[in-house]
Amino acid sequence: MKTIGYNKPLYIQPFDHRESFAANMFGWHGRLTAAQTAEVASVKRIIFDGFKAAVEHGVPREKAGILVDEQFGASILRDAAAEGYMTACSAEKSGQQEFEFQYGEDFASHIEAFHPTFCKVLVRYNPEDDETMNQRQSSRLKRLSDYLHSTSQSRFMFELLVPPTKTQLDKLKGDKRAYDLYLRPTLMAEAILQLQDAGVAPDIWKIEGLDRHEDCDNIAAVARRNGRDEVGCIVLGRGEDEKKVRDWLTTAAGVSGFIGFAVGRTVFWEPLIKFTANTITREAAVSEVAHRYKEFVDVFENARAHISAA
Repeated sequence: MKTIGYNKPLYIQPFDHRESFAANMFGWHGRLTAAQTAEVASVKRIIFDGFKAAVEHGVPREKAGILVDEQFGASILRDAAAEGYMTACSAEKSGQQEFEFQYGEDFASHIEAFHPTFCKVLVRYNPEDDETMNQRQSSRLKRLSDYLHSTSQSRFMFELLVPPTKTQLDKLKGDKRAYDLYLRPTLMAEAILQLQDAGVAPDIWKIEGLDRHEDCDNIAAVARRNGRDEVGCIVLGRGEDEKKVRDWLTTAAGVSGFIGFAVGRTVFWEPLIKFTANTITREAAVSEVAHRYKEFVDVFENARAHISAA
């Protein structure tokens, strides 16, 4: 059994989006042709090249990693590992409200085919939502957790989304901003508690951004409770605009339990849209991805250095 946790600085460039990527970038839905799959993979290669360019321009290699899916990014995962980068690969079926394994009972062989640094799952889990569904999810996630800690060399990265129930949103008169600020932080902490008690043991929690320092502090404390001292938290971007992501990173950098971020669409979406519309060159798209990713690394590192010096 490995010691649970990962507590080193970690700046992930995630681009494991699948159904949403094909649909929103190209307007393609359902099963893709081989040519369509190859085109998505080719565009995702731009993100990887931008990531590498950012490392060449100063992002610390030992803190940098990518998160990409097997469907469109198998060759990227292999190349990244061969070049010595940290990698993460998604294990969940894309576009589902309830967690299921992308490859069903064959999940382990797909993890071991790539030996990623992290095996990542995206899970929608509201502790006040359907209890039976939450128990089903917890059971599947415990299987994965047990496998990763007992057999695999990969560590466990858990992306927790806590979407509001209709009842919760109705109480706030449909105000999603109020939900994010006042209700979601408490629900996130409760979700982590429930999952931990069900035997789910991530090394890293990938957390929706929080606006208040005290909420980050509480989430980190819950993630590290009962001897889980090395467990880290990273902030996800949720496709928000640059200012919101900067605010989230700056807030999280002030809490020792937060070790970095995984910001995807805010980094790569606009450059790729311009590239696929033939308004910029591939080289320009790579450069823009590199600039945006490095910018967020600088935001987090500068905020942490400023707080450490205070």
